[in-house]
Amino acid sequence: MTKKIAVLAGDGIGTEIMTEALKILDVLNVDMDLGLTFENGLIGGAAYDVHKTPFPQETIDLVKAADAVLLGAVGGKKWESLDIALRPEKGLLGLRSELELFSNLRPALLYPQLAAASTLKPEVISGLDLMIVRELTGGIYFGEPRGIKTLENGERQGFNTLVYTESEIRRIGHSAFKIAQKRNKRLCSVDKANVLECTELWREVMEEVAKEYPDVELSHLYVDNASMQLVRAPKQFDVMVTTNMFGDILSDTAAMLTGSLGMLPSASLDINGKGMYEPIHGSAPDIAGLGIANPLATILSVALMLRYTFNNEMAASRIETAVNDALDQGIRTADIYSEGMTKVSTSEMGNAVVAALK
Repeated sequence: MTKKIAVLAGDGIGTEIMTEALKILDVLNVDMDLGLTFENGLIGGAAYDVHKTPFPQETIDLVKAADAVLLGAVGGKKWESLDIALRPEKGLLGLRSELELFSNLRPALLYPQLAAASTLKPEVISGLDLMIVRELTGGIYFGEPRGIKTLENGERQGFNTLVYTESEIRRIGHSAFKIAQKRNKRLCSVDKANVLECTELWREVMEEVAKEYPDVELSHLYVDNASMQLVRAPKQFDVMVTTNMFGDILSDTAAMLTGSLGMLPSASLDINGKGMYEPIHGSAPDIAGLGIANPLATILSVALMLRYTFNNEMAASRIETAVNDALDQGIRTADIYSEGMTKVSTSEMGNAVVAALK
């Protein structure tokens, strides 16, 4: 039985890194008879240039019909002057909302070969392996009312609304607790319950959900303290769960602990396990076309796709092992390069992983 993957390369370096990810899938598709088919679509700025919208109907139809979505990146200076409703990032938000991808998994795993790439001391960072579970379809990014208005005195005022329903909190809570059960059974919920009523409710609901998972230890941190603790003693965490905006910020902090945004994948899942998979870095328009972007986060996103949506642990592990083998050989893109290593281009890194697979 064939399985369709919607391929959305997007903007900036998206095309370059997607090319390398598809090399990996092509090898495994043949070698392991995965039965995968691919169909390309437009999203973000690339979609706006053709359709005058960052998330056209044909892309909506494509992702709904697909079994999984593989995304490159969206955004760039070219489209920054557009009305906010037409900017590339709205395509990504629309995709998450349309598919109800509420649970965003962002692992932060430090490969031992890259310990020197982190700005933290080796004794602080070595062995890092944490998972941030970010609620993805609610919160301040989607709350209404929102906008910019002019007050009676002529001054402009910007406003956004932070809102979560009890059911939204409960849903992401269950997702996070189940992930914690498969790891080290420790879950830290991050909020700002001391000043935000919305996250006061978040904390209350997390405590209620915790009663259904007696084997998981639940703790709480305010987001400012959690941010500090991530750089002070990151290995204290196993799984963290938090709101859309807090998760956006904390997961990027966690990413840099590992040395580079270019190393970290992500998965965004619906309630049935259908997912969108993407690297957590952006479109990096300043290096687009130079052939120096790190494709490993996108390649590792393919591993997550095979694991979480297609339930193929063997294929996922093969990719992760191949990435590890390539790093063992001292092969590095510019973002993770250090003296004595072999600096390679985007395509050369992809080729190295392909070689390790074979």
